[in-house]
Amino acid sequence: MDDSQFRRVLDLFGLSWKGYRRVRKGVKKRLARYMQDHALRGMDAFRSALDNDPGQRAEVERLLSVSISRFFRDRELWRVIGESVLPEIVSAKPPKVKVWSAGCARGEEAYSFKILWEECRKTGDWVPELELWATDLKPEYLSHAQRGVYSAASLKEVPEEFRKKYFNPVEGNRWEIADCLKVGICWKVHHLIGHLPPGKDFQVIFLRNSLLTYYQEETKKLALAKIIEALSSPGFLLIGSHEKISRSFTELEPTFYHTAIYQKPGNQMGRPNPRIFFSSANPVGQIHPDRKADS
Repeated sequence: MDDSQFRRVLDLFGLSWKGYRRVRKGVKKRLARYMQDHALRGMDAFRSALDNDPGQRAEVERLLSVSISRFFRDRELWRVIGESVLPEIVSAKPPKVKVWSAGCARGEEAYSFKILWEECRKTGDWVPELELWATDLKPEYLSHAQRGVYSAASLKEVPEEFRKKYFNPVEGNRWEIADCLKVGICWKVHHLIGHLPPGKDFQVIFLRNSLLTYYQEETKKLALAKIIEALSSPGFLLIGSHEKISRSFTELEPTFYHTAIYQKPGNQMGRPNPRIFFSSANPVGQIHPDRKADS
């Protein structure tokens, strides 16, 4: 399959050539293998199969999915989540905090948030109930996430203290998530295109390195509008560090916290007490219960 043919496949699903340009080699290999396994000789036969068999179309769409993730990917963003976003949310004293990891892949993002949440709970202060949804198009990714076993490479940005607390070594230089992190996460197969969000009034939605990177403009605008509707007011939308949101989405405002963090305006949550913070000595948001709020 050459690049021209691959672009035709992307167009069928509303996917962006720009988003796939750097990862196309691996994806093209998966598609070529699929065509060979299903005796689809040439693009005309491939296109006919997609047009006439919804099952094959869904399978090919899953093959087009790209998963590049690890725990605490983009550590600066996670520093800000721990130092500013979580304290601001908790300071408003909501009865429940709803979080959605959209396009969660193998679960590293959801578990990274859960680690910060567990650290927050250990301060001894009151912390609201957490409802954490983690969704992805690929059932096999969700099965992997629920097992919670990861390669050492996925943990390369996890500080040693967190590794000792929340990961157990298993055979083959792999690590298993602690049982306390597995509790309370709702894993669900979900397609960001064409499906409604799995709920509403989320205070935090992670939409990182998925919809905004891999879909064409018109496709992602329709999906993003539904996702913004599911965000509470106020609430935070977190995107990839290299992604942008069109100014046409006036419901969102950039924050001073981080260029990848947007907020849906509403009543102020109250000034946060920044007890979760990152520093050179404390690189990924350990809790410091003795630190006082800035006056």
